[in-house]
Amino acid sequence: MEEKKSVAIQDCPVTFTMSMIGGKWKPIIIYLITLGVNRFGILQRGIDGISKQMLTKQLREMEADGILSRKIYAEIPPRVEYSLTELGASLLPIIKSMKKWGEIHIDSENKI
Repeated sequence: MEEKKSVAIQDCPVTFTMSMIGGKWKPIIIYLITLGVNRFGILQRGIDGISKQMLTKQLREMEADGILSRKIYAEIPPRVEYSLTELGASLLPIIKSMKKWGEIHIDSENKI
């Protein structure tokens, strides 16, 4: 009998973490929000190559997962700001480690 090689989310902490922040855009969104970039338009302009639809999808997923909170201000036009929840803030050591690793290795990657 062949051994199963996939890992279920509930069985592996790394798989669970990747289900929460994995992909191309979520770590970038979290990082920008920590820098104070917390409105949709500013986030979109700050992330090269992301579409409005993809940004909306990623923000909604992170809000549903409890990583981000969204506050709507009753103004005309309406203003929406995103912030990290306590759960989202607990991801900051991971994001900071990714940033540090990137700073160390970005020059070597550019030489290829």
